[in-house]
Amino acid sequence: MKLDQVKRYLDTFADLHIGVLGDFCVDAYWLLDETKIEYSVETRKPTHAVCRQNYSLGGAGNVVSNLVALSVVDVKAFGVIGDDVFGREMLDLLHRRNVDATGMIVQKENWATSVYAKPYVDLEEKERIDFGRFNFISDATVDRLLDALEQAIENLDGLIVNQQLHQGVHSEYLITGLQKLIDQHPNRVILLDSRDISDRYRNVICKLNANEAARICGQKREVGQAIAAEELIDYARKIYGGTGRPVVITRSDRGIMAFDGNKVYHVPGVLIMGDIDPVGAGDATASVITAALSAGMKLPEAIEIGNYTAAIVVQKIRQTGTAGTQEILTLAADCDYVYCPEIADDIRKRKFWRDSEIEIVNRDLSFEQIKHVIFDHDGTISTLRQGWEQIMEPVMVKSILGRHYLDAPEELYQQVLRRVREYIDQSTGIETIVQMQTLEKMVRQFCLVETRDILDPAGYKQIYNQALMEMVRIRTGKLQRGELDPGDNTIKGAPEFLQALYECGVKLYLASGTDHADVVREANILGYADLFEDRIYGWTGQGNGSAKKMVIEQILHENKLSGSQLLCVGDGPVELRLCKKVGGLAVGVASDEIRRYGLNSAKRTRLIKAGADILISDYSQRETLLSLLFHQKETRNG
Repeated sequence: MKLDQVKRYLDTFADLHIGVLGDFCVDAYWLLDETKIEYSVETRKPTHAVCRQNYSLGGAGNVVSNLVALSVVDVKAFGVIGDDVFGREMLDLLHRRNVDATGMIVQKENWATSVYAKPYVDLEEKERIDFGRFNFISDATVDRLLDALEQAIENLDGLIVNQQLHQGVHSEYLITGLQKLIDQHPNRVILLDSRDISDRYRNVICKLNANEAARICGQKREVGQAIAAEELIDYARKIYGGTGRPVVITRSDRGIMAFDGNKVYHVPGVLIMGDIDPVGAGDATASVITAALSAGMKLPEAIEIGNYTAAIVVQKIRQTGTAGTQEILTLAADCDYVYCPEIADDIRKRKFWRDSEIEIVNRDLSFEQIKHVIFDHDGTISTLRQGWEQIMEPVMVKSILGRHYLDAPEELYQQVLRRVREYIDQSTGIETIVQMQTLEKMVRQFCLVETRDILDPAGYKQIYNQALMEMVRIRTGKLQRGELDPGDNTIKGAPEFLQALYECGVKLYLASGTDHADVVREANILGYADLFEDRIYGWTGQGNGSAKKMVIEQILHENKLSGSQLLCVGDGPVELRLCKKVGGLAVGVASDEIRRYGLNSAKRTRLIKAGADILISDYSQRETLLSLLFHQKETRNG
């Protein structure tokens, strides 16, 4: 959808009346301070001191919180609480959000308000403490709950039925009574978001995750196990056969799938950098999809907005997050997607062009005569910066430990080192400025550096770049002295491929996040600067944020480049994603920068997910690649 269309739909949420029936919980976050352990006088056992506490609505309550965050004008809660302190806290949390809580029933016997208490020490969540696990809902409470819903349902645009707990409100008696009420309102938007009982209701829109869909269809899968789209389509058809209403299946970082009885819809996952916390993402998705459908949106539009919402919530760490309308608009205005995850994660799904090793990722490949080609530099043509990981690791470790670098205990040093290595491994392929943003967060999290001494991401990037450029200067010095040949620092066949494109009359552009003068100097040393004429673009030090992104956007803007006549070639996700946004053809170079030829399988995965239409490991088969790029129709018809 276009941004103005998304905004128009979100604005209509302010006129909606939506109810939520289900398992209402309180999420309790207790931050423990265990720097000084005190012992109980009576038992002599250590005590745990809570230095900070926070309470929020969980389960069906989080669904309510998300509806409020979406500016729904009237939200009604239907659930059960105990006659206890957490029940009173639940009502207070609802009232503070202006939620109509007249449907919250107090059961004094055999019911404790459900609570998930989550103790934290530093950044680590300890063993959770649960309240209300042994609840038993009485038939009398069910009658009161259903009576409250029946009185309100005529004025509701939509209803979300939530099931969070094994022993919650969904007794057999309630399931029977609620189904009768659902059947009496066949045109009402009613969405079921359930962990265990999705197969117990009819005439409801089922929202499930991939594992839940498999389980309902008799297939046991491990939590987090990837399930192919083809399998999920079969599951969706079977589930639809039982409910008679649309089926929505969330797929974590692979996006959302939906089936309306006739057609299958897919929206790709949104790219997320950094840590994630999936708590509450399903509730947020259920809320926004229900609101969207209640407002008259079509199913594919509803799951698209649901996808944005989930991406926002998972980035809210150590909290039961929500997503507001402005947050959704901000993400929708400029987000990156994860493309072709099944192909990226399973090398067996590779399809090659004719008898070559050129992988065709986009099976519907179609483009016009290419007139402009943007090349990334490092890792795509040049290998002068190969080994950056060994430069970044000590920079990060020293930044986190600060003045404690030399005298930090071995255990602490190894903890920091493991954290840094894990992050570098995970973040390979993303931009340096993003890595430095995470470094700043890690410095703050470890609390080993005084706040006044913590640098901003640009400051840490400068330290890293100084160390990196020292390595580059050593290598370029060897080239200038004749100790190395240009071929020792370029991907196999890259200069020859550039020459062939130049002779075809194609305009070549070189894009790099490295300082402009350094890019020009290195291209000259390696012998191909003249092929780019005056179209070498490097970082000029102006602006904030991603250097490479701004450089490529500058190229696109100054030369008015877009569409199928544009080709982008790169070994990193940034250039390929930007290319896809303007409708160009993306060639990913999954290069092994140490050998300078052959496939780097980790890069292959990243580049496909970034939107690569074609994938190569080097330019050794450049004649075949040129034939594909410039004589596609003739080659395919030949």
